[in-house]
Amino acid sequence: MKALQINSISSDQTMQIAKTLAKYLSVGDTIILTGELGAGKTKFTEGFLSYFNLQNEISSPTFNIVNEYNTNTVNIYHFDVYRLSDIDEFYAIGGEEYFDKGICLIEWGELIEDALPLEYIKIFFNKDTTQEDTRLLDIKAFGKKYEIILDNLKEELI
Repeated sequence: MKALQINSISSDQTMQIAKTLAKYLSVGDTIILTGELGAGKTKFTEGFLSYFNLQNEISSPTFNIVNEYNTNTVNIYHFDVYRLSDIDEFYAIGGEEYFDKGICLIEWGELIEDALPLEYIKIFFNKDTTQEDTRLLDIKAFGKKYEIILDNLKEELI
């Protein structure tokens, strides 16, 4: 497992990090977003979608569990599994069937860890207690493909 830590000093910078990561991803890729409420997961998703010119279409999937965004080249599935009572509920909605159909962004993905593909990227969003807009993004790559992507991200951002 390879890891990368990035400090983001604003929501705009968090969105730019996401946009940069998005260009390296394709159908079948999974990103897990974890962190407390208000830590930047939705801003990250907004930035990610902006790479595909979908930034004006974002809505929170909190009540739907998953929102679909479609482009001519890829489908993006934005999950929020916080409200699921257990992993069986994820299976009941056919959640694992999305993994091969597009790019999956899963908020609170640690709650369904046993259902996740073997390889993915996990991003922990941590608030800085001294700087209101600063976030520490702790990015971990699980799998060789994602380790290479993390190397490319590091080269481009740091």
